[in-house]
Amino acid sequence: MAQALEHWHRLVRTRDAAGLQDLLAEEVVFYSPVVHSPQRGKPLTTMYLTAALQVFGNESFRYVREIAGASDAVLEFELELDGIAINGVDLIKWNEQGKIVEFKVMLRPLKAVNLIHQKMAEMLKRQ
Repeated sequence: MAQALEHWHRLVRTRDAAGLQDLLAEEVVFYSPVVHSPQRGKPLTTMYLTAALQVFGNESFRYVREIAGASDAVLEFELELDGIAINGVDLIKWNEQGKIVEFKVMLRPLKAVNLIHQKMAEMLKRQ
């Protein structure tokens, strides 16, 4: 289902969170690098990914590697935020209908995790 991956890349390029409604399955689970428990369901996942599109969405963000299979993908990304070089991966799994059912974000280094935690908390409070 390359269309799910193409749809995700388009959302990242345009930073248009409205497209998440068509892309996420109702039962989607989001795994955050800064929240210890999985965030279950479309409303919570939409909230987190909307905030992430804003926090991560600057001109330095770019995917540098992509490994994709029939129903999942690993996308390595890099960006700079507040002078900190951030490296991470998005692990995305979708169903037969091309809807994302699992989205997991992993980050490094620790300094970046702490910064993202702060920025995401600020963004989620505003939503």
